[in-house]
Amino acid sequence: MRDVLIPKEVKSVVAELGKHGFEAYVVGGCVRDMLLGREPEDWDVATSATPEQVQKIFPDNFYENKFFTVTVRTESLDPKLNEIEVTSYRSDLRYGDRRHPEEVQYAKTIEEDLARRDFTVNAIALMPKLGLGKTKPSLGEIIDPFDGRKDLKAKRIRAVGVPQARFQEDALRMMRGVRFCATLGFSLDPETKKAMAKNASLLKEISQERIRDEFAKVIMAEKAKGGVETLRELGLFQYIIPELVEGYGVTQNKHHIYTVWEHNLLSLAYAVKQKWSFEIRLASLLHDVGKPRVKKGEGKDSTFYGHEVVGARLAKQILSRLKFPQKTIEKIGTLVRYHLFYYNVGEVTEASIRRLIKNVGPENTEELLQVRMADRIGSGVPKAEPYKLRHLRYLIDKVSQDPISSKMLMVKGDDVMSILGIAPGPQIGWILDALLAAVLEDPKKNEKNVLTKYVKELGGLPQEKLRAISKRAEQERQIVETKRDEMTKQKYWVT
Repeated sequence: MRDVLIPKEVKSVVAELGKHGFEAYVVGGCVRDMLLGREPEDWDVATSATPEQVQKIFPDNFYENKFFTVTVRTESLDPKLNEIEVTSYRSDLRYGDRRHPEEVQYAKTIEEDLARRDFTVNAIALMPKLGLGKTKPSLGEIIDPFDGRKDLKAKRIRAVGVPQARFQEDALRMMRGVRFCATLGFSLDPETKKAMAKNASLLKEISQERIRDEFAKVIMAEKAKGGVETLRELGLFQYIIPELVEGYGVTQNKHHIYTVWEHNLLSLAYAVKQKWSFEIRLASLLHDVGKPRVKKGEGKDSTFYGHEVVGARLAKQILSRLKFPQKTIEKIGTLVRYHLFYYNVGEVTEASIRRLIKNVGPENTEELLQVRMADRIGSGVPKAEPYKLRHLRYLIDKVSQDPISSKMLMVKGDDVMSILGIAPGPQIGWILDALLAAVLEDPKKNEKNVLTKYVKELGGLPQEKLRAISKRAEQERQIVETKRDEMTKQKYWVT
């Protein structure tokens, strides 16, 4: 385990509070992460000083809440350290909305403050040894009244005090506990797990925005698959995305060896393994959400016709309910809708590929292929990207390239007629072919003044000679196009 040093900015805040006669500790998630050898995302300080006293000590601050938290601005260039939250010791009273305390009051000791926190691994305080520069967390006084360090060593998430009381105060803590397991690779303490299952229905009292934010963190965790499965086991997922739970135990046909639920989780797991984006992970989890609604029959010949259309509609409804941004909703809806695209080498035309790109959007084609790969691995096949999927990549690349034609030129047909003072006729096309050949040989020649000069030269040639130049130019264009196509094939290892 590597040592994570306490930054000088954090020590400076603690030291300044100490100079004015107040206790101050580094607390919460940052202490947990330091003890695990992980770099903290942010830094929090708890103090015996009141918010008003903190503001006097640190004039550059803002204080816009009722939870005794003053945000102290530092001069650090590190965004993680240019703002440090300093919170007075407090006790929380009466959680009316299952999320925020209706009333808070000052606590006298750090132990009282730690007692209000969610899990033991987050209820550890550290008073760092002060001095110049950064120091190790081991160089300081650790306050651990609930044996959080023991739980860290056991890789266990355990509620502070009575688990049921913690979750009835703040129902979102149940999702947070699962998220910590998925992020840290920990397991739930049995009593904590039992209390979560007993109080799962309290989650329906939490706002969709809060649920969305915690769920997104689970999806981005290293153990996202296990996190989602735990949410289902505890009955929590029924209050997050019940549409996905419909797939639990739903068997599939001869093309799948897993149930719909298992398949969706395995698809998510592959997207996580590849470190793909949040949108790809969520689309991989949701891509078959429509299957239970359209299933016909049982056994190896059962069907799921139209599940991608139903799934896209459900995905949009789910994401809208969870208050995701419209851009995210549309993107994932599109990926779910077209994840079942048909492609066989030699059967699908370039025109159909262009239609697929138009429907999905050029900016989403790579993501669509990633969802398809996650879908394949989630089905139990050994290869995520078989030959025909590589061939599809090649065709997408090919049809996305600008065609080699006279449209690439800085001089157009109208320009040729104006320069030479001639009417429309085959001579215009011959000249443009010749210009294109010259530019393919030397792209720097694609300048209007250079091409204008060449047009004048070509315009003085006999038609027979001009036609021959045009013919040779067309042959050269085909050679260049064939070479480009061969290079594109090599890029995707196709023939």
